[in-house]
Amino acid sequence: MAADIPTIAVRKKRAPTSMTGMIWHRFTQHKLAVLSAIILVVMILASAFAPVISHHDPDRSSFRTRYISPSPEYPLGTDDLGRDMLTRILYGGRVSLSVGLLAMLLAIVIGTVVGAIAGFYGGWVDNVLMRLVDVMLSLPRLFMLILMTIILRGLNSPLLQVWGGVPVIVLVIGILAWMGVARLVRASFLSLKEKEFVEAARAAGASNLRIMFRHILPNAMSPVIVAATLGLAGAIISESGLSFLGLGVQPPTPTWGNMLTNAQDEMLKGHIWMAIFPGLMIFITVISMNYIGDGLRDALDPHKKQ
Repeated sequence: MAADIPTIAVRKKRAPTSMTGMIWHRFTQHKLAVLSAIILVVMILASAFAPVISHHDPDRSSFRTRYISPSPEYPLGTDDLGRDMLTRILYGGRVSLSVGLLAMLLAIVIGTVVGAIAGFYGGWVDNVLMRLVDVMLSLPRLFMLILMTIILRGLNSPLLQVWGGVPVIVLVIGILAWMGVARLVRASFLSLKEKEFVEAARAAGASNLRIMFRHILPNAMSPVIVAATLGLAGAIISESGLSFLGLGVQPPTPTWGNMLTNAQDEMLKGHIWMAIFPGLMIFITVISMNYIGDGLRDALDPHKKQ
């Protein structure tokens, strides 16, 4: 008599049914995006808990510890004033990441408002706002960054001098980075304002503002979210560029950009670690944000097959 063969029930993994579950599932399929998100979270947490990770003062100088190459006591070495590079990179990450985040949020708010008004009302309103966008895009970005930074610093307002001039950099970068978001939001509004749910809301007596920001905007947020991740990377590069030119966040407040500025002459003397580590942090942050944006673009694409 043949022995009974046990039957093993194989459960098929159920696909997520909710929109959030589908987006999360698609995002996790992008391995580089997941790895980049983990790296970015680690960098943010390391910068936030800098006093716990390193007990050195980021601004305290000592001529006895100048130009020490990476060692167990100073894992990333010291700079020309004897300050611990690891500590300054961690504290500089606070400033660089904060500037990127705040400038990106400012650009998203301005671009969303302008794009929503242009796409919803159309006509002469659309023409005026889009011509403004064209003018802003035609201006040389680096020249405008430098010019606006100098003008805002010349105001000598106490608010603009906070935290080494961070508000100035946030304003300049945010004001010059909203045009792409405005175009994305306008295109979404032009296609969505003729949909049935908009007509239903209008028939129910909803105001234009409620229709714009309660009904249409949530359905137009997918490209805005992707643009925000890429905009964060662009804002960090802009801040680093301004700091490298000496127009960004002013010392002694550390940022990755002004640390690179200080390392220009030191590289020729053989102290290359002073430039490698701040530059590496900028590179890792920007490439991580690009991969996260790529993963979000795939996850939020409604036409992508499961």
